[in-house]
Amino acid sequence: MGSLGPDTGASDSLTDWKTKVAHKQKQCRDAIPSEWQVHPKVLELLDLPLEKKPNRLIDLDVVRKTGILSDRELAITENYTVQELLAELASGQFTSVEVTTAFSKRAAIAQQLISCLTETFFDQALERARYLDQRRSEGKLVGPLHGLPISLKDSFQVAGTEASIGFVSFLGKKSTENSPIVDILLSLGAVLYVKTNIPMTLMTADSHNNIFGRTLNPLNTALSAGGSSGGEGALVAFRGSPLGVGTDVAGSVRIPALCCGTYGFKPTSSRIPYGGQANPGLPGWKPITACAGPLANDFEAMEIFTKAVIGSVPGALDSTAIDVPWRQLDPIAMSKLRVGALAEDPSYPLHPPVKRALDEAIKRVQADGHEVIQLSAEQGHVADATEVAALLFTLETETPVGNIKASGEPPVPSVAAQHQPANRGERRFVPEISKLGKLQQYAALTVKRQELSEDWRKLWSDLRLDAVLGPPAQNTAVPHDTYGWPPYTAHLNLLDYPACVIPFSKTSKQLDRAPFTVQPHQAGPACQ
Repeated sequence: MGSLGPDTGASDSLTDWKTKVAHKQKQCRDAIPSEWQVHPKVLELLDLPLEKKPNRLIDLDVVRKTGILSDRELAITENYTVQELLAELASGQFTSVEVTTAFSKRAAIAQQLISCLTETFFDQALERARYLDQRRSEGKLVGPLHGLPISLKDSFQVAGTEASIGFVSFLGKKSTENSPIVDILLSLGAVLYVKTNIPMTLMTADSHNNIFGRTLNPLNTALSAGGSSGGEGALVAFRGSPLGVGTDVAGSVRIPALCCGTYGFKPTSSRIPYGGQANPGLPGWKPITACAGPLANDFEAMEIFTKAVIGSVPGALDSTAIDVPWRQLDPIAMSKLRVGALAEDPSYPLHPPVKRALDEAIKRVQADGHEVIQLSAEQGHVADATEVAALLFTLETETPVGNIKASGEPPVPSVAAQHQPANRGERRFVPEISKLGKLQQYAALTVKRQELSEDWRKLWSDLRLDAVLGPPAQNTAVPHDTYGWPPYTAHLNLLDYPACVIPFSKTSKQLDRAPFTVQPHQAGPACQ
């Protein structure tokens, strides 16, 4: 499916990687129309360098100050949910051309300020939008996403563009076919216009590589935007995209959502087509199955995207997708839920604002008439699952490292710091397996993974739980290169459970005064 990999020929190692990067960066700059360039006077309003100073670009209303978007375009990008945009597009109140133009302009501004894009194809997007407007003028909507611009993580392949996924050794190789999800979104009426930035190797929570630079958080540019779908999280938060598609194998949709204050949904694997992506690792190696999922600024967008994609019979285009129909639940049956509350794990204590937000959310659920059942840390197995996931992820690191070495580029800081033990090195759940062969290690970890799955099965059954409420991380957004292992997201990938990050509350110096001792940093992958 148009799979990309490095050219391992001897000539590649002799090529100056910086020259390749400079050429690619110039291509990216030239792809932004001159009239969409941010004026230097706007940059003078900011505290430079952006990645070291806490510029709050959303609070500064920097997009309006550029003067690039008209008042109508500002309204289109800021004042409408995805459902409302689709309604306006279907009715003809908005054309796809003007909606696509508005989000393309805003994405171009975002790129210049927070480095969230990799590939841009604005001209092709506008051509597509004109086609969709013509179809609508004939009384025909192409599909439930008719005319809506959608952004994609760089790992998805769009024919004729690159999917370098942060490796210089992957540059210059055009995708020859679309990933199945790309064809599905086009069949549903979407407009694809940009691809978004990721970490080198897709294995850390900092979306930073030597080609496209470091993606910054538009809420505070001194903080991480998360990863590995960090470009999506930052672009959506900047309102440069109404709906983005990321991937997640340890939290890579949910971590950018929690860092950037957006919604992010990780479905069970194989529900949303994942096939045909550029691969940073050993082909066929899937110790934990990754999944694709949406990011947006409103909750209903999660359902709109997921329902539309599942309803398209994705298995017809992608053998990785399971064709289980969308199930519409009866609201009456959900009038009173039994909600489990995930406990703080002692190995990964919650920071004060996270603890407060979780307590407030539990009280809100109870106030709405639902029953909350407090789970213990032992029942949650967060640290245990993190230990298993970490060992699975670090069983095979040679291929990503080889992709870096193939060009001669150095690893970025977050990649150089990874592959350290989870649980601060205090192995508790997995027996000593380091002296075993890799096949035997994988088998032993699979046994421990199944133990966790069985314990959680019993929890759901014995306590008759409908849902579980918990923190998506110990922390809110953190300084660049300091995220470390993602315990509160990775354990859900290990269990292969669906999970959604819902923005709730904000940090507060007044409300979050409780003392907290930061543990020594241990880095690790946040992954795809």
